[in-house]
Amino acid sequence: MKIKSRFSGTILFESANETIKLTLQSAMQTRADLSWANLSGADLSSADLSRANLYGVNLSRADLYGANLSRANLSRANLYGANLSGADLSGANLSSADLYGADLSWANLSGADLSSADLSRADLSGADLSSANLSGADLSYFQICPKGGSFIAWKKAADGCVIQLKIPAWAMRTSSIIGRKCRAEFVVVVAIWDKNQKQIAKCTGWRKKEFAYEVGKVVAAGNYDHGPRVECSGGIHFFVTRKEAEQWN
Repeated sequence: MKIKSRFSGTILFESANETIKLTLQSAMQTRADLSWANLSGADLSSADLSRANLYGVNLSRADLYGANLSRANLSRANLYGANLSGADLSGANLSSADLYGADLSWANLSGADLSSADLSRADLSGADLSSANLSGADLSYFQICPKGGSFIAWKKAADGCVIQLKIPAWAMRTSSIIGRKCRAEFVVVVAIWDKNQKQIAKCTGWRKKEFAYEVGKVVAAGNYDHGPRVECSGGIHFFVTRKEAEQWN
């Protein structure tokens, strides 16, 4: 099995192994320089690639499900459409990597360097992004709620109640990059429907029963968290569509 350069086609490493996974692991053992290698579409699921130097490697549409890539150097790597679901990328260098459309669901990205990475249309649901460096990363795809101006939003409350909210123009708001739920610093309650679709004047919060929502009133959260790395944190949580709020549980 041969590993070739993604640009020149020259052989970077060759072995008698019959799979690309074993060949790559053999190359790592000999510390072969695999920078800019072509591994497009490779089956590397559950492979141990921790601390591997994969700088500029083409891993587009590769299967890296459950792979161990902790502290690996993937700077400038092409991971377009790659399956990284459940992969361990903790402490990995993914700076300037192309992660467009990659499946990063439930991946461990804690402490990873994602600076200037292209995360457009990537699936980050359930991913651990604690302490990850997102400086300069393209997160525009994850901006679910409007960055400015006022808009209408929806929230699920206790006993199946659905609340229509107004997010004022001057209220800080955050779109999470790992889910559809957003949150705001404060909101105005516009209307409330009970589980029988009857309009009511007041209801209580989902998790904190003492948290009241009353039509016409402002509801504020003193612990508002503007960080996009987590879906559930300080703030008044909401969805941008009524359907999403009704289906949430």
